[in-house]
Amino acid sequence: MPTHPALVHVPLGLAFAVPIVALALLLALWRGAVSRRSFAIVLLMQALLVGGALLALRAGEREGARVARIVPDAALEEHEERAECFVWTAAAVLGGFAAILVVPRRAAVPLAAVVTAGAFAAAGLAFATGKAGGELVYQYGAARAYGGGATTAALRGSPAP
Repeated sequence: MPTHPALVHVPLGLAFAVPIVALALLLALWRGAVSRRSFAIVLLMQALLVGGALLALRAGEREGARVARIVPDAALEEHEERAECFVWTAAAVLGGFAAILVVPRRAAVPLAAVVTAGAFAAAGLAFATGKAGGELVYQYGAARAYGGGATTAALRGSPAP
């Protein structure tokens, strides 16, 4: 069984949770209700996101040759490129969350606003990456590389090719 599909759910889920938590912390920081140290929470979440995304990326690279026999090269490359863009953006956001903890206090709120916007951008890239991965499975039948799996025909009730 492939490990890539199992691993991608951690970073994808966190990619949607982090910006919401970061926005709540940004508002609380702006109002003076929390200190910038509270951003250690999203720093940890983002570190888990980046670590999980790197593991998923490596697993995808390992398993890509097997899937490449079934799906169009362009579709596979699009998914890979989106994933790499997502990982690099998520890593930059991770650095931004770390910086919030060490910049001068007066710079914390503006930096937190920029980094939170970056977290929302990373969520958009996560969505695009997941969409491209879903197309590989459901439109092009990538799961067949592992002896079966969902295809468009199977989802309609017809036998898979």
